[in-house]
Amino acid sequence: MVRISGPTGPSLPGFSDPGACVDDAMPRLRWAARRSALAAGAALWLAFAAPAHALVIGVTEGVTYRATDNQIEDRFVPIADALSKALRQPVSIKVLSSYKSAREALRQQSVDVAFLHPAHLAFEATRSGGYKAVAWTAGYTAYKVSLLCKDAQPITDWKSIAGKSLVTPDPDSITAVVTRAMLREKGLAEGDLKMATTRYQDAVPFYVQNGFAAYGATASAGVVKAWQAEGGKTCAESRPVPIKQWLASSKLDAATTAQVRDTLLELSGNDAGKRALAASGYSGFVAPSAETERTLTSWLGY
Repeated sequence: MVRISGPTGPSLPGFSDPGACVDDAMPRLRWAARRSALAAGAALWLAFAAPAHALVIGVTEGVTYRATDNQIEDRFVPIADALSKALRQPVSIKVLSSYKSAREALRQQSVDVAFLHPAHLAFEATRSGGYKAVAWTAGYTAYKVSLLCKDAQPITDWKSIAGKSLVTPDPDSITAVVTRAMLREKGLAEGDLKMATTRYQDAVPFYVQNGFAAYGATASAGVVKAWQAEGGKTCAESRPVPIKQWLASSKLDAATTAQVRDTLLELSGNDAGKRALAASGYSGFVAPSAETERTLTSWLGY
């Protein structure tokens, strides 16, 4: 004999009484269906009501400039808010104040989106396939290293500077990386010059001015301008490099990646976006070039 149990009450009578079976079973079946619908609705409500996973932005603003983590984070809060609104989910900021911590975060893909000042870290991440470029920073797509010097003429015979001294910022800074790429391009190995390093960009002119180095590598427009204002010369310039890049993790779904890209690219086109950009000090973001990325990745030795 088949028995059907409802949410309450006794089992149904046997099928020997067909009329009783139909009359008693239908209310219970309707209640079971209604209970299933309520459960499904509750699950759906909980899915929407539960806090969404916070998208994490990792920010690295270089190691050769002076800025605290709090100062860096404050600059990016309005942009994070704009992304949060567009994505309809929380967005948090994680300042990666050393290149070691940035590389580790990128290796583990512990940040969903990254703003990277040093282009070589960005190229490392995109080459590995863990991230893809979604935007470059307007006004920072042609970052060039200048060699400060006291020479009146530009360098034409690069072999002639072998054995001379050259000072760069931190060896793992993008300025030093670009300088080494420029030397390779000109047929010089790093060991062909007497290399020295200093922590900050604005210390480079001191070495050249006081005779501690024949050449000083810097990519800071402010440092170059101040040097030239004092009568200093620049005797070489590197290829341009997009220095400040936005990357999205390959773990993000295509729709989220596209929304991040579109939001960043559109910030400069509306008042709210311009207000968000104002705190960062940037004028906006532009679409990256895959061809330029490939060429520069190879040129920089990555």
